[in-house]
Amino acid sequence: MSVTQWIRYFWADDDTVTFLEIDEDGWARRQVILQGELRLPVSAATLDEVMHLRDHGKLADMTAYEDRYGVLAEGDVRDWEDTDQIVEITRAEFDQAWVPARETLTRFVL
Repeated sequence: MSVTQWIRYFWADDDTVTFLEIDEDGWARRQVILQGELRLPVSAATLDEVMHLRDHGKLADMTAYEDRYGVLAEGDVRDWEDTDQIVEITRAEFDQAWVPARETLTRFVL
């Protein structure tokens, strides 16, 4: 049985709020980063898309993806240090950040 967890944390130094959907191994499956006072989306990446591009795309495809959706966190994110206010959240709370961030970054023309 797989266990999914959703967390939110604030990086004071970067003025960012990060939302992560993590799997049972602590790896990010989806990630949203909102930055600044207006909490504008700067990342809305998903592991499924990254893995698909890695396995079936070209380097240029991955670069274009990361330019649009950001770089997905790697490794066990539960071991990160120097984060303030790590909070476990619900899937609904995660999706409230994910859906508009993804829509905004998808519409953004590079």
